Amino acid sequence: MKRRIICFGDSNTWGYDAKTQERFPEGVRWTSQLAGLLGDEFQVVEEGLSGRTSVVDDPLFEGLNGYNYLHPCLMSHAPLELVVIMLGTNDTKERFNLTAYNIAQGIVRLSAKAKVTPAGIKGSFPKVLVIAPPPIGKEYFNTEIGKSMGKNCDTKSLEMPSYLEDLLEPQGIEFLDTKEFVQMNTIDYMHLDLEGHKLLSKLVFNKIKSIL
Repeated sequence: MKRRIICFGDSNTWGYDAKTQERFPEGVRWTSQLAGLLGDEFQVVEEGLSGRTSVVDDPLFEGLNGYNYLHPCLMSHAPLELVVIMLGTNDTKERFNLTAYNIAQGIVRLSAKAKVTPAGIKGSFPKVLVIAPPPIGKEYFNTEIGKSMGKNCDTKSLEMPSYLEDLLEPQGIEFLDTKEFVQMNTIDYMHLDLEGHKLLSKLVFNKIKSIL
């Protein structure tokens, strides 16, 4: 049996292409590039959903609360060796009224749930890696997406990773901050472009090899 890794995230895990407003193809998405780097020994499960939050119910759209969906999702793909969580971008939306610290708290709550879900090998618990996504560019507000996102999303996304790292450390959960290595695109400033997917796949690959 292949060693199974699940990538649980939002539109940047699903592979949203801001240029075409469609999905990047297989082989371009960072998850499928990661699978290529890991080789035949591993299976990478793509669990990306556009608009997904860590713990918040969105009043405008259905089924986006990651916390509510996490348990059945992990159990349906068991046995899992590693759960990779990359969320937080959508949590910055003004309508949720969360601070950067609140967003970090939500991601920690979600990842702590993953850590005690018996979806590992022979009913054990999987290892968990939390990735802080690249920060939203301040120019997002002047794009079409700014109307829906609201104000100060860039500031919150920039501040959140340091809180997240501090809160995860006592939990013994692995952490990867992408902001020094990967940037969002220059179209809506909150999605990965071709280069971003490539860079992220290599960054996550190197981190996983240090974990497993």
